[in-house]
Amino acid sequence: MAKQESTARTLTVALLVCLVCSVFVAGAAVALKPTQVENRELDKQRSILAIAGLGQDGMSAKAIKALYAERIKARVVDLEKGAFSDAQDAAGFDPLKAAKDPALSDALTGSQDIASIKRRERLSTVYLVETDGQLDTLILPVRGYGLWSTLYGFIAIKGDLNTVVGFGFYQHGETPGLGGEVDNPKWKALWSGKTLFDEQGALAVEIIKGSVDPQSAKAAHQVDGLAGATLTSKGVNNLLHFWLGENGFGPLLANIKKGEA
Repeated sequence: MAKQESTARTLTVALLVCLVCSVFVAGAAVALKPTQVENRELDKQRSILAIAGLGQDGMSAKAIKALYAERIKARVVDLEKGAFSDAQDAAGFDPLKAAKDPALSDALTGSQDIASIKRRERLSTVYLVETDGQLDTLILPVRGYGLWSTLYGFIAIKGDLNTVVGFGFYQHGETPGLGGEVDNPKWKALWSGKTLFDEQGALAVEIIKGSVDPQSAKAAHQVDGLAGATLTSKGVNNLLHFWLGENGFGPLLANIKKGEA
């Protein structure tokens, strides 16, 4: 009987310890959630500023928030219409969350889904840098599957809506030293000055296998492939063609050029 009481007492103590720990863990998660949300927003702002060529490395959180508020204007876009929309507040709208909601997104067919994202939100958010009411830079969110993961990033385009200012990813799970070279500053620097469309207006930007021949007529649209990461390179190429094409921001770019967005 004493042995049974000892076992029961041990189990009771263990249960109580687990319950107390659970309460502390849950409490910590709830208490830290606002900080986590704020940090994620700060990271996004830092990424947008960096892609647009604004700010400097090592900026404080306060400086990042101030510069972002001063230079970046977020706008919601209706992807189907290719036009800016007031249907959602840009400050609180989450396109990635909307993409998971069948009421706010559309399933993509196999031929459409070259970026392997399965569903595309109906509304998205883009970011503008303006001077005296004129568009200097347009920053578009992009995402798509590489070799091991979905890559999330931004591409910044000059006001001509053709010349690349910057391109990079803020989240992915590609192999370090291979597909992870999408984070390499040298590779990211190759994108600056590249043009997305040819003289006929067709989407021409591409990542090629090997190095770009500077004498090639297509050199202005081409970027070196990632050495040893063919599938990641192909994935990045596909996601760019999706988001810059007719099922992504292509209609918006066309309408802005015509002054109809």
